Amino acid sequence: MPDSRIGKNLADALNRDCHCIAVDRPALHHTLGNHLKGSGLPERLLDEHSDLFADSPVFLWDGHIEIMQSVIDAVERISRTSSYRDLVLSRAPPDARRDFGPRGVFYGYDFHLGANGPRLIEINTNAGGALLNLYLAAAQQACCPGVITFFGGKVDFGDVEDELLAMFRNEWRLQYPELALRTIAIVDDKPTRQFLYPELVLFQSLFSRHGINAMIADPADFSLRSGGLWIGDEKVDLVYNRLTDFYLQSPATKQLLDAYRQGLVVLTPSPFHYGVHADKRNLAILSDSNQLKALGIDEALIDTLSQTLPPTVVVGEDNADQLWKDRKQLFFKPVSGFGSRGAYRGAKMTRRVWQDIVQADYVAQAIVPPSERKLMISGEERSLKLDIRCVSYDGKIQQLSARLYRGQTTNLRTEGGGLATVFATPGGSC
Repeated sequence: MPDSRIGKNLADALNRDCHCIAVDRPALHHTLGNHLKGSGLPERLLDEHSDLFADSPVFLWDGHIEIMQSVIDAVERISRTSSYRDLVLSRAPPDARRDFGPRGVFYGYDFHLGANGPRLIEINTNAGGALLNLYLAAAQQACCPGVITFFGGKVDFGDVEDELLAMFRNEWRLQYPELALRTIAIVDDKPTRQFLYPELVLFQSLFSRHGINAMIADPADFSLRSGGLWIGDEKVDLVYNRLTDFYLQSPATKQLLDAYRQGLVVLTPSPFHYGVHADKRNLAILSDSNQLKALGIDEALIDTLSQTLPPTVVVGEDNADQLWKDRKQLFFKPVSGFGSRGAYRGAKMTRRVWQDIVQADYVAQAIVPPSERKLMISGEERSLKLDIRCVSYDGKIQQLSARLYRGQTTNLRTEGGGLATVFATPGGSC
């Protein structure tokens, strides 16, 4: 049997010392330019987003990938258990409690690599960056052909595009099995102002190049009439949802919510998907073995999560004093937060901020320090923090990516950092 330490030690060594694989920037510019032309975006797109893509990849041991998939399997199985689903949806708005069938596209399971392996720190249902990561992975170049071959060869752009299209078509069939998918609306709040607006344009290009009419829309662009959801004269079949109003509670989303409520459109991901998977209060249940046992969850699933999910609790008046005492070992996240907004490391938190947190909706999670990747940046060796995102569909990992950053929370604004391709190192199972 292979020695599992070989692959782990190799990944650690490569993250520390390897600088022989880098991004072919001209190739990346060329491919992005072809698919963004006519969009009105500036030609200096990548320069204006200079910290969006890291120049170097991250290396991850195969055994850790197996662990991550086992964690995702456990969460997915638990999320389909009626006792668990009833509990988490009991605190969601009524419109989020109905399952129309679709699985939800681009779930993001975010991990830190702790001293004892991967630890799940967050689940998202509107994970951005998956398509940008495809372009990045396809643009990797090595000092010699053998290096890329060792890690499984270059990404086949067309194959991955086909997989993404198949996912959206499957979402449509799960709700409307007898009809053809013709029109997709990609929705976000004031989309042209979004940092990842270029990715929305790339999705529009992807759908259009494969015969699906695609539009980028603000929620205010929708109207509900004639038994359907419309943008101008175009009837919308499916909405790819990038909104961070996860339960569609703002007045601006009323038309979209009404269409979703009536089953007139496929919305993916939806309030149902968010309520079952990504509401951060769910982490407090998933990390509580006793509560999972009370829900009748299988012992093997509980054991998997107890080893891989840091203890998480909902902040309230009843535990506020103890959490303040323990704050240096905790990270505080808003229940409906996203993109690290409103998140605080307890060691850096003031009393004033703490009082605001207690009055708001927050969870406290035991800190798992991120691992690091050493890079050459402007001729100087620097260490950047990293986290791993597993983008999944229907419980299966579609894509592995990393984010390299400095600071308290993940960001895409660190010199030399940004989105990074992940290469797996072989070496046996854990």
